Amino acid sequence: MTRAYRVGDELPPLEIPVTRTLIVAGAIASRDYQDVHHDAELAREKGSPDIFMNILTTNGLVGRYLTDHFGPTAVLRKVAIRLGAPNYPGDVMRLTGRITEVAAGEPAEAVVHVTGDNGIGRHVTGTVTIALTGPSPKRSGT
Repeated sequence: MTRAYRVGDELPPLEIPVTRTLIVAGAIASRDYQDVHHDAELAREKGSPDIFMNILTTNGLVGRYLTDHFGPTAVLRKVAIRLGAPNYPGDVMRLTGRITEVAAGEPAEAVVHVTGDNGIGRHVTGTVTIALTGPSPKRSGT
């Protein structure tokens, strides 16, 4: 059964613990070897209190947030994000989303406004266009 999505629908939040391992693994996976993403001492020498998450890791987590909600057949068509407050180890990033547009068609598409906040402020803001190519996963209460 395909779920009907509507403008204004809120996605359930996703809380992601920001661990040192997540930051370093994300930098390695995206081939971002800048020292500020894996070497705390060098990050401090450059003015940061600790290592911090790179934009490609954030981008991947935003994608995960949406495909977790819309299901494995959903396709990310366009991801446009902007970073703000850094994600440091020991914090939690809380992703939230709201559908701002829905376009009928084959496949139907939705535009989702996404934000991610941590203990010091807004880490990420963006919009994602997602093609809804199949049935949504069955969720309790929906």
